[in-house]
Amino acid sequence: TLNDQVPEAYRGMDRFEARKKLITELQAHDILIEIEDHQHKVPHGDRSGTVIEPYLTDQWYVDAEKLARPALEIIRSGAAQFVPRNWEKTYYGWLENIQPWCISRQLWWGHQIPAWYGPDGHIFVAETEAEAQEIAKKHYGEDRVLERDPDVLDTWFSSALWPFSTLGWPEKTIELEKYYPTQLLITGFDIIFFWVARMIMMATHFTGQAPFKDIYIHALVRDEKGQKMSKSKGNVIDPLTLIDHYGTDALRFTLCAMAAQGRDIKLATSRVEGYRNFGTKLWNASRFAEMNGCVFDPDFDPSTANLSLSHWILSRLKITIEKLDQNLAQYRFNDAADTLYHFIWGDICDRFIEMAKPLLSSDNLQDKQEIQKITAYILRHAYIILHPVMPFITEALAEKTTQGLPPLIHTKWPDLNHITLQEQYIQDIDLLVSMIDEIRSVRSAVNVPASAKIALYITEIDPKSQNAIEKNLEILTRMARLEHVSFDNNFSADGAMNITVDRITALSPLGDLIDITKERARLTKDIEKVKKEISAMEGRLQNEKFLMNAEQHVIDETRERLTEKQDTFSKVTRILSSF
Repeated sequence: TLNDQVPEAYRGMDRFEARKKLITELQAHDILIEIEDHQHKVPHGDRSGTVIEPYLTDQWYVDAEKLARPALEIIRSGAAQFVPRNWEKTYYGWLENIQPWCISRQLWWGHQIPAWYGPDGHIFVAETEAEAQEIAKKHYGEDRVLERDPDVLDTWFSSALWPFSTLGWPEKTIELEKYYPTQLLITGFDIIFFWVARMIMMATHFTGQAPFKDIYIHALVRDEKGQKMSKSKGNVIDPLTLIDHYGTDALRFTLCAMAAQGRDIKLATSRVEGYRNFGTKLWNASRFAEMNGCVFDPDFDPSTANLSLSHWILSRLKITIEKLDQNLAQYRFNDAADTLYHFIWGDICDRFIEMAKPLLSSDNLQDKQEIQKITAYILRHAYIILHPVMPFITEALAEKTTQGLPPLIHTKWPDLNHITLQEQYIQDIDLLVSMIDEIRSVRSAVNVPASAKIALYITEIDPKSQNAIEKNLEILTRMARLEHVSFDNNFSADGAMNITVDRITALSPLGDLIDITKERARLTKDIEKVKKEISAMEGRLQNEKFLMNAEQHVIDETRERLTEKQDTFSKVTRILSSF
C-alpha cells in the first residue's frame, strides 16, 4: 500500500509536522546544505486560508453511468420537463458524459458510510452494525471486532434522497402516498447536475418514477446594470436592507415581476420602491372603501347587479383570474405579476374607484348599496389573488375588512364562472374608459393644465355609443375633466383637437388653453428626435458584429428601448395629426 512506502517514523504524521521532523533529521546528519524561500503556486482555501495539496486516499464510488441511463429517459420521454426547456441541454450534457461518482467525504458530520472493516481489512457493507456483525461472523467463523468507515456520504448523495426519504420511505407511508411524486421543483441552473439530476437518478433507481414533473429554473439576481453581484465590486444589494426600507411584500413583488423565463433579474432599488407604492395604492383604496361604508357581504350574489359599472369591474376581475390561471400554469410569474398590477392599480384604483365616487355619494340608495357591495367584493378578491405574491399586506387588509372569515392562506382560489354578466353593460364602460384614456392622453401630450376643464363636442357617433355616454355622462365629465359634453355634428373650430375612439369622433377647442403653434412645433421636433433614435437602434440590431459581441442583456435592453420608442413615435404622430 501507499503507507508501506512511507518510513515508519513518519506514518500518520501531519504533513507540516513531518516536514519539520525531516529538516531536523537532515540537520542532525549534517547533510542539509541550505534553506531558501521558494515562490510556489500551491492553492489556498478561499475561506480558511488552508493550503490545498493532493492527498491520495481510498474513496467510495457509485457507478453513475448506470444510474444516468434511466434518468436521461425520464426527461426524453417527457415524464419530467425543464422550464424553460433550453436547460435540458445542460442536463443532457452532464449525464451523457458522466464519470463515476465519489460519494465519500471526510467531514465531521453527515450520514456515515454503512461499511465496517474487519481486523484484516475485509469490508462488510450492511444497513446496520448488527447486520454487519452477522455477516462478519459467517465470514470469520467467530465474532470479531469491526471498525466502521469514518467517512460520511457526499451531501448531494444524501440530499438526492430528499423527495422520498423525508416521507417515510422505504415504508409505504400515508405521506409518501399523498405527496410523492410532487408537481414542481424550483431551483437554480448551477445545481442542475449536482442536485436535480441526482434526485432524478436516485428516485428512478429506488422508486421507479420521477420525483417531480416540472423543474422550474429560476433566474440569477444581478445589479441594475446586469452585472453579477460581488462583494469585491461593491454592487451587492442586501435583501434584508431592502426589506427594512420597503417591506417584504415590495421585494417579493419586484422579484416576481422581473422573473421572466430565461432572463436574469436586474434588481434596482427604484423598482422595489415602485412596488412599495403599489402596495400603498391598494391600502389607500381599501381605506377609501372603508370610509364609504363598503362592507363585504359573503351572501352577496354579483349576478344580481344592475349597474353597468358593476358588470364591467366584475368582467375585469373574471378576465384577470383567467389570465392568472394561465400564467401560473405556464410558470410565467412576470406575466402574472403584470396582470395583477394592471388590474389593481389600473382597473380598480385608477378607473373603478374613480367612476364609483359619484355613485357612492348618490341619492339613489339602491345604486349606492350595490356599488358598496361590489367594491367590497372586488377588493376581497383582489386580496385573494394578490396573496401568493404579497402575503403580508393582503392578509392584514383582509383581517381588517372581512373579519370572521378564514385567513387568506386558507381561502380557496376564486372561480367566477357562475356569474352571469351583461355584455352590453361591459361594452358601455369599455367605451367610456377608452374615451377617458384618449382625452387624458391628448391633454397630457399638448400640455393642457391639469386643473383646466375642457369642452367636448361629439360630431360623429352611433346610437349605442351615444346611449352609453349619456347614461354615464357624470363619470365621463368627472374623470376626463370636461366642462361640458355636446352632441353637435355641425361643430367646427380653429385650434381644436380631434379625438377619435372606435366609432366616435369629437373635437375639443384648446386655443384658449395652449399655444397651438408652439405645441405643434414641439411635437414635430419630438417626432424627428424619436425617428433618429429608432433608426440608430434598428441599425445596431441589424449589425451582425454587435449581435455577436454584445452581452445578451445589452441586446435585450436595445430591443426593449426600440419597442418603447416605436410606441412613442406612433403616439406622438397620432396626437400631431389630431390638430
